[in-house]
Amino acid sequence: MNHDIYVLGIETSCDETAAAVVKNGKEILSNIVASQMESHKRFGGVVPEIASRHHVEQITLVIEEAMNKAGVSFSQLHAIAVTQGPGLVGALLIGVNAAKALSFAYNIPLVGVHHIAGHIYANRLVTEMKFPLLSLVVSGGHTELVYMKEHGKFQVIGETRDDAAGEAYDKVARALNLPYPGGPHIDRLAHEGKVTIDLPRTWLEEGSYDFSFSGLKSAVLNTLHNAKQRGEEIDAKDMAASFQASVIDVLVTKTIQAAKEYHVRQVLLAGGVAANRGLRAELQKQMAKLDNVELVIPPLSLCTDNAAMIAAAGTVLFAQGKRVDMALNADPSLDLE
Repeated sequence: MNHDIYVLGIETSCDETAAAVVKNGKEILSNIVASQMESHKRFGGVVPEIASRHHVEQITLVIEEAMNKAGVSFSQLHAIAVTQGPGLVGALLIGVNAAKALSFAYNIPLVGVHHIAGHIYANRLVTEMKFPLLSLVVSGGHTELVYMKEHGKFQVIGETRDDAAGEAYDKVARALNLPYPGGPHIDRLAHEGKVTIDLPRTWLEEGSYDFSFSGLKSAVLNTLHNAKQRGEEIDAKDMAASFQASVIDVLVTKTIQAAKEYHVRQVLLAGGVAANRGLRAELQKQMAKLDNVELVIPPLSLCTDNAAMIAAAGTVLFAQGKRVDMALNADPSLDLE
């Protein structure tokens, strides 16, 4: 008898319209992402109204392509998993309504997924999760350390108190006149520059796993401004390298401390900023010093927003008997815990 579980994942929380079919929570049969980067670039950020309109245009095409590529029919699906939050409410609503329509039309169980849970479960598409584990989630809107003792249970042990790491990257990139989104550009420049500028590292109070990046962002802006007033030129490569060194130092140090304190078996990297080469390299270097702790880093395609990760998280929830009904709504400030 065939006990394979097929789940369709749908993700529209920000500016990617995505659909994917995942088998048994681990095997990607299709993973389609329509990005809107070009539309938002000239505004230097994601414009919610424009994002929503793009989702409306793309959603049925993307779902159709995901199903066709997977070679799976709707009658074979066991569940539909959709991001219900957090994110831009107008964007979330498109995915939620598409999922509800399909669930209703084909009588398929519906599962609501937290966007960050999705990022964490992207790692399960790489290797099986081993508990207890710690996940460092770094994306445009989120920076947090999440402790997990079992599937589907999340304990946020540290989070940003102001800017997320990704936001700080975008703001510093703008100050350096780099195109949006700034993360990849700063990462690239950082590899060419030297850490010559003394920038603050925000550790917060003793034993805290929280993060704060607004002070660092302000320090960068002030340094650039003061140099300009003195008629000096600061090398963008060195500023990028110095800024990135500060961010990575804090992220990696706190992650290693938490991994030790919580005696975890695995550390997972998750979220869009997980694509950052500097962060990957430093985390690998420091993790090598820990005994018996495995570091898992998803490939770039699974770090940025995609629907395979939503299907992976949704498969676990489905197996646990979690379901949502037609009253499901988008929740822009959904809590992970």
